[in-house]
Amino acid sequence: MSLFNLFDTAGSALHAQTIRLNTTSSNLANANSASSSTGETYRARQPVFAAIVDEFATEDGEVAGVRVMGIVESQKPLRQEYQPGNPLANEEGYVFMPNVNVVEEMANMISASRSYQTNVEVMNTAKQMLMRTLSMGQ
Repeated sequence: MSLFNLFDTAGSALHAQTIRLNTTSSNLANANSASSSTGETYRARQPVFAAIVDEFATEDGEVAGVRVMGIVESQKPLRQEYQPGNPLANEEGYVFMPNVNVVEEMANMISASRSYQTNVEVMNTAKQMLMRTLSMGQ
């Protein structure tokens, strides 16, 4: 794999982690939004990634990046909280809360930001190696 391919690989990973961070922030922003029915309640979302294999760019079919295939909603059950004084409460006094686990989302955010940071470092290192290669002829 050439150093130029590293920029493509790291760039696709940066894009994927940006989507992951945006999805996580959306989940956290809606974690406490109450609703009166299950159909209107926010559901946690997660991005789905897939490896990009470019057989023509590499001799041995190495992974050449990552692609975001889509964003799926969580199938976990929604939380029901008893709040009879809430104007959104149903006849039994329950409101429906999103199925967002704040602790999991914070861990996901830390993981995504660390992965983003690592890929920036990969790009910086590849740039330094290319610059040193150019300076060898001087």
